[in-house]
Amino acid sequence: MTPARRPTLADVAREVGVSAKTVSRVLNEDGPSSPDTRRRVLEAVAKLGFQPNLMARSIRTGGPDTTVGLVVPDMSNPFFGAVAGGIEDAVRTRGLTLLMGSSHDDPHREQALIDTFLARRVSVLMVAPAVGTEHSRLQAHRAAGMPVVFLDRPGTGLTTDTVVSTNRAGTREGVAHLIAGGHSRIGFVGDVPTRLYTRRERLAGYREALADAGLPHDRALVADAHDPATAAEATARLLDLRDPPTALLSGNNTMTLGVLTQLARSGNKGVAVVAFDDVPIASILEPALTVVAQNPTAVGATAGAIAIRRLTGDRARARTVLVETHLIPRGSGELAPRPGR
Repeated sequence: MTPARRPTLADVAREVGVSAKTVSRVLNEDGPSSPDTRRRVLEAVAKLGFQPNLMARSIRTGGPDTTVGLVVPDMSNPFFGAVAGGIEDAVRTRGLTLLMGSSHDDPHREQALIDTFLARRVSVLMVAPAVGTEHSRLQAHRAAGMPVVFLDRPGTGLTTDTVVSTNRAGTREGVAHLIAGGHSRIGFVGDVPTRLYTRRERLAGYREALADAGLPHDRALVADAHDPATAAEATARLLDLRDPPTALLSGNNTMTLGVLTQLARSGNKGVAVVAFDDVPIASILEPALTVVAQNPTAVGATAGAIAIRRLTGDRARARTVLVETHLIPRGSGELAPRPGR
């Protein structure tokens, strides 16, 4: 059985009995046409289910497509899903459509996605960069007027608009909260690679909070992981130390899943936990999870607003916008150290 063919401009023209040029003129509103011709063309478009090829039109006219290209490390991460939602809400007011791809934190895959988006002449390019990606070659596109916005992490080799959370200040607040509750042995479970911007900033906030309180930085209390399973293993190693931590700061929502899994598995209910980034189940845990919450929707909305300003002629210097985090005490971060610790 021959698969159904998508209707073309020529099919619409044949249905109406006019030239393809006349149909194009009606659909693009770029020339005169009688009310009757316009009505018959639109009726034929609806009858046949014709969809204009916007990408082909942008190539033909030399203009940009009506899309925003977004590259994120992991589309399954709720944080980036909320970021995408914020972007979409902002740009659809300008008639732009969001296209999204996942780099899996692989610089080669990120570059391939960027090349794909550039080939289809996106109006805006937004990227949450992978460690190791070089972005200097985007300078020509930015200079030509295409907005380039980095999200969650700065890029490398390109000065352009960037929107990030207050990672360092937020972690410092979370650790200070634990210290105020009487904890002096506080573990940090962070993601890898260790060169990742968010990891570096959050670890810096952890160390600053310890220094502010006059507490030493014990390298043995800092663990690395790359998924929930390895975060659980890292947590187990921390709790097996001769002088284990009485509290833990998990470096992101993925790390948190592993930390909580290991605490539940071991039956260890006495360790206080503050998580960087909120998780959907935070309020139903026992005790409920204390978090340093980011605002991913605001990150996306801010990036979208910046892109729209650039599209409408803003030529100001590139800026870095910080989106505030805030501490939400729910119970897990308020557990006191056990006596004698």
